[in-house]
Amino acid sequence: MSIAFVFPGQGAQTIGMGRDLAEAYPEARAVFQEVDDALGEKLSDLIWEGDIETLTLTQNAQPALMATSMAAMAALKAEGIEVGKAAFVAGHSLGEYSALCAAGSLSLADTARLLRIRGKAMQAAVPVGEGAMAAILGLGIEETEKLAEAAAEGEVCQVANENDPSQNVLSGHKAAVERAVAMAKDAGAKRALLLPVSAPFHCPLMGPAADEMARALGEVTFNDPVVPLVANVTAQAVTDAAKICELLVEQVTGRVRWRSSVEWMAAQGVTEAWEIGAGKALSGMIRRIDKSVATRSIGTPDEVTAAKEA
Repeated sequence: MSIAFVFPGQGAQTIGMGRDLAEAYPEARAVFQEVDDALGEKLSDLIWEGDIETLTLTQNAQPALMATSMAAMAALKAEGIEVGKAAFVAGHSLGEYSALCAAGSLSLADTARLLRIRGKAMQAAVPVGEGAMAAILGLGIEETEKLAEAAAEGEVCQVANENDPSQNVLSGHKAAVERAVAMAKDAGAKRALLLPVSAPFHCPLMGPAADEMARALGEVTFNDPVVPLVANVTAQAVTDAAKICELLVEQVTGRVRWRSSVEWMAAQGVTEAWEIGAGKALSGMIRRIDKSVATRSIGTPDEVTAAKEA
């Protein structure tokens, strides 16, 4: 059995996530405390007792989801399961930072601060109302790319996330993305819907955020990961810290190639994926990509115990 540890991205956040881990494992509680200290605020209070609208703000959701994933990793470690059990780590968008923290490339404090900077930079890159994202369901990647090209009309409209064989996400100027949604049914899509996001992530409009991340990443210490990272933008393994840093900058404006990443890991012999942290969205995508890859969610004490006993 070859295992990949995978880490969720934005959208998985819920009020209360990770609280039972923190109550069951002092090591998990220490993760939330360290993130609070790194940010100079009680993010854990927002995660456990706040309102979902504030938690969903990009600058909060990104470090909060990472903290929850790292709390789950701390609980696994307390039960004797180290990151080295995995053949690969991978994460969806912000989840790539969680994967790198788990694999020892970045310290927990630096990861928290980087994700706070990333969230603010991505939000500030495009004025509210000028960008949009949309999920296109039931179209393959090539057909989705053609739809985006037809809808662009001189504006930005491109595939931001390649999630699974039947789900891709477009990002770009609001008018162009709205045109794509209107054209989707005629292009063969089963459904197309605008997403409730505050900015058009993973497209060229995020250029200012990429510049900001290049500066921020240049100020932290990067180590080679102890487990290879399957990078979003290449869908292949990388182990060189300098290269990973470059790819993280590219990721801000580039495509999240999740389907290709899962297919690549399966081709390398991965037979099981453990989704570490909040939610089960990645597990659903993985099952739709390759049914031969079993999935396991690890976000509660019971799930940690089940993983230990597996």
